[in-house]
Amino acid sequence: MIELFKKVAFWEGVSYLVLLFVAMPMKYLAGYAMAVRVVGMAHGVLFVLFCVILADLLRRKDFTLGFAGFAFLMSLLPFGTFVLEGKIKTS
Repeated sequence: MIELFKKVAFWEGVSYLVLLFVAMPMKYLAGYAMAVRVVGMAHGVLFVLFCVILADLLRRKDFTLGFAGFAFLMSLLPFGTFVLEGKIKTS
C-alpha cells in the first residue's frame, strides 16, 4: 500500500504543477478555460485518492499521526509531494 501511495503522491504532485504552471496560465493569459477544468478534475481526483490512501495508512499504523500531518501539508505545497516521496520509508 505504501508503494501505491508513493505513486499517487508523485502523480498528484505532477498534476498540481501542471495545474499551476500550465493550465492556469492558459486560462488567464490565453483565455482557454477548458485547460483548468480538465487538469483541475484530474488533480482533484488524485488529491482525494491521496487523502484516502493516507488515511488508510494512518489507520493501519503504517504512518504516525505526525508523519500523516506532514504528508498532508506536503500535498498542499508545490513540489511538496516530491520531497515527501523521498522521506517515505519502505520495508
